[in-house]
Amino acid sequence: MNYRMIWYIMGQICKIAGLAMLLPIAVGMIYSEDHVVLSFGVPFLILMSIGLIATMKKPEDKAVFSTESFVSVAVSWITVSAVGALPFVIAGEIPNYVNALFETVSGFTTTGATILDDVESMSRSCMFWRAFTHWLGGMGILMLVIAVLSSNDARTMHMMRAECAGPNVGRLVSKSSVSARILYGIYISLTASELLLLLCGGMPLYDCFIHAFSSAGTGGFSLWGDSIGHYNSVYIEMVVAVFIILFGVNFNLYYYLIIRKFALALKNEEVRVYFGLIITATAIITLNIMKLYDGFGDALRHSFFMVASTITSTGFATADITQWPVFSQTLLVLLMFVGSCAGSTGGGMKVSRWMILFKTGVKELKYIANPRAVATVKMDGKPVEKGVVRGATSYLVLFMMLLAVSLLILTLDKYSFEESASAVITCMNNIGYGLGSFGPAGNFGGLNELSKLVLCVDMLLGRLEIYPLIMLFAAKKR
Repeated sequence: MNYRMIWYIMGQICKIAGLAMLLPIAVGMIYSEDHVVLSFGVPFLILMSIGLIATMKKPEDKAVFSTESFVSVAVSWITVSAVGALPFVIAGEIPNYVNALFETVSGFTTTGATILDDVESMSRSCMFWRAFTHWLGGMGILMLVIAVLSSNDARTMHMMRAECAGPNVGRLVSKSSVSARILYGIYISLTASELLLLLCGGMPLYDCFIHAFSSAGTGGFSLWGDSIGHYNSVYIEMVVAVFIILFGVNFNLYYYLIIRKFALALKNEEVRVYFGLIITATAIITLNIMKLYDGFGDALRHSFFMVASTITSTGFATADITQWPVFSQTLLVLLMFVGSCAGSTGGGMKVSRWMILFKTGVKELKYIANPRAVATVKMDGKPVEKGVVRGATSYLVLFMMLLAVSLLILTLDKYSFEESASAVITCMNNIGYGLGSFGPAGNFGGLNELSKLVLCVDMLLGRLEIYPLIMLFAAKKR
């Protein structure tokens, strides 16, 4: 394994993360927060020092294959999360490091789970950093590194595969770095569009930045304890709901729309199933919760928002779902497993992966009924490669195994099986809220430190889709 190149890639990521610290410093100065220079200056210097030392000399052997890419991603995300937690500790706003780490990992992985009881008391600079980690983690810090690098060799493709979500990743154009720039251009444009629309709805500018960053990364951190429900505005709720759904769509489709290849976008099976699930789940839950609200319109409003927030793994809330019927809660838990589209900023198992697994099951049933039958798993009218099918199956097996181990550890804590299961599911799928004490009205602060660390690992497993963390411990030197 090319350790020198892994160290170099990590250095590039640390420099980008370090530069990102300058934004909350600027916010703190605007709001005259005295602690900002020390609380963000120290981690800034740590990240920039690591970055400069690691990139001082380019490796002679620049070979990067899947193993190096996976390990680079895993090490970088752990390092950035560990240092990114320091501003909260130094500022004294989350003095316990494990709690600060949980909040930071939740931010970078776009999970949105929190340990805070009184989020409103947080300083403006720390609140900004908390939401900005969602934006950085949504598309991925490594993707940003690829976007700013001029390299066009094969190693960037392996790096994109290591960090991008979904069963398969491909270039939009011939150069991976150009593909990354296109994707980030779309990402920034959608973020800016939502920010402007929220501003038009009367939301204060600072609040607009916080919620636009959280929506873009489909994370869910808000500056209010009651989340988007704080504004009690149908306009704001619908703007946020529509944009988190858009951020849950494969970004490749937006590129096809931009270059006017509408046929390629329209024939995408995954996005049709994605929107179909949102419409169907919204209709069913609306009918199920109507008796709790003042009429069909009010029920539809809350149902649509919570379905959008859940399937995209955002975690914003306008209602306390623990007060909803068990049927609706169960349906939302199932949507947590499904997740959004591959190639989006959303979490979960991904719609395309479930489609591949379903079609594989149907193919096997056909084979059992008629061993001579020739059946092929197809997506968008094209046969799916055997490696992709095998990968989807392997991912599900690994996911369930790791979920079971995490759940077993969490049951050592004081919470019920239902609550513990929802905590693991919501963290591994990067949702942000679960059931009971971990519902939209609760938080994860009551867990012991072991449980919090386990959930930190679960959040990283979910965001990086398991393999990078496994490769970190399984990889061997060439």
